[in-house]
Amino acid sequence: MVLPSNLGVINRSALIPISNSVSFLSSKNLPKNIEYLSLEDHYVFAKKHDVTLESIKVQIEMGKKIEMEHVDDEKLAEEISMDHLDEIPDYYTRLEKMESEAGIIEAGNPVRPSRPKLDLKNAPAILVGTPGRVADHLRRQTFSIKNIVTLVLDEFDKSLEIGFESEMSDIFNHLPNIDRRVLTSATKNIKIPSFVGLKDEVVIDHLNQEQSKLLIKKVISEDKNKLQALLNLVHHVGKRPGIIFCNFKNSIEYVSDYLTNNNIQHGCFHGGMEQIERERVLIKFRNGTYQLIIATDLASRGLDIPELQYIIHYQLPLRLEEFTHRNGRTARMNNTGTAFVLQWKNEYLPEFIKTPLIQKLSKSFQDLSSPWVTLFISGGRKDKISKGDIAGLFLKKGLLNSGDIGIIELKNDCAFIAVSKSKFTTILDNLNNTRLKKKKIRIFKI
Repeated sequence: MVLPSNLGVINRSALIPISNSVSFLSSKNLPKNIEYLSLEDHYVFAKKHDVTLESIKVQIEMGKKIEMEHVDDEKLAEEISMDHLDEIPDYYTRLEKMESEAGIIEAGNPVRPSRPKLDLKNAPAILVGTPGRVADHLRRQTFSIKNIVTLVLDEFDKSLEIGFESEMSDIFNHLPNIDRRVLTSATKNIKIPSFVGLKDEVVIDHLNQEQSKLLIKKVISEDKNKLQALLNLVHHVGKRPGIIFCNFKNSIEYVSDYLTNNNIQHGCFHGGMEQIERERVLIKFRNGTYQLIIATDLASRGLDIPELQYIIHYQLPLRLEEFTHRNGRTARMNNTGTAFVLQWKNEYLPEFIKTPLIQKLSKSFQDLSSPWVTLFISGGRKDKISKGDIAGLFLKKGLLNSGDIGIIELKNDCAFIAVSKSKFTTILDNLNNTRLKKKKIRIFKI
């Protein structure tokens, strides 16, 4: 497969890998908690996808044989198989058909194309991946590199720091035809390693071209744990989308429990979550089901939500770079925004946090519940389903008014829709297991 000449590889943290498949692992780094799936697991899976138990067993056995070509542990092979089947319940039957139609023969035996090549059968103009995933694909030669002439490193201050140097060096070594290198970051004065190969570079600085519309305000807490101050602040800003930043996953869980106990709907976003979990949190955030996300600095890069009106530093950032990137989630695209710094009255502020503004909080507690819930639909673009098809189904057979339907997000094999919280039970009764564009779809709340 030859990709087009205008192809570039973009590295961007917290974005999707080149393929949606699980990384190929060996038993030496196999997660310790992987167990063989039970009959009950198979049954639940079959019910979820509206297929027979026997067909799932057949697909899993086919998948295990194929995945054992890439890993050396049967448990892991089964987990990878289930990951593919969760997206496409007959994945391995389709794979076998594609191989048969390709007619690729080596010494009388079919040669199995790699999954990335199948995923990339329609050559894209741009590939997006994290350093590790891009380097892995280059090492395994899953796509042609001869026409790749542009390499873009987004957030290069992060991708070139200690810990990524080996992977990034490997990427550059595997791309000999690169003649254009584009490095972007909101952080200045970053040392560029020699392997990047920059010569006579042109620096374009957009940081000082216009006055920032970001306000930075302090909120003083009487208590060291700052939880009550946080709750008061959330009620003060009201029904506006925002992110609460913590430094650690454990802190997120601590804050999340407190907000839950005080009836504040929210999502969590951190590196300990699976990619699909993080994506669903963002979907619910974009459509208004959540108006708050509690996140680590993983959310400080790569998330572009123009409507985000404020962020809260529940735990103080340790470095200026972290402070800058967190604040950069709001006041984007000429919009206004506010960064609130929660400070215990006896807490020392880092020298890079300089603001004389102190936010006085109102005492009133308002209802912050969302009017929306998010529903999953088991059909997407590959089924020739459009947003209009989904809206029409919910309006006609779901008996909804236009005001009962919120944002619809359409994916390749599924879709998500925000609907009125007061109507979703009726919707499930009316629409579940119905047909849309000749496909029988499942609908459930996420």
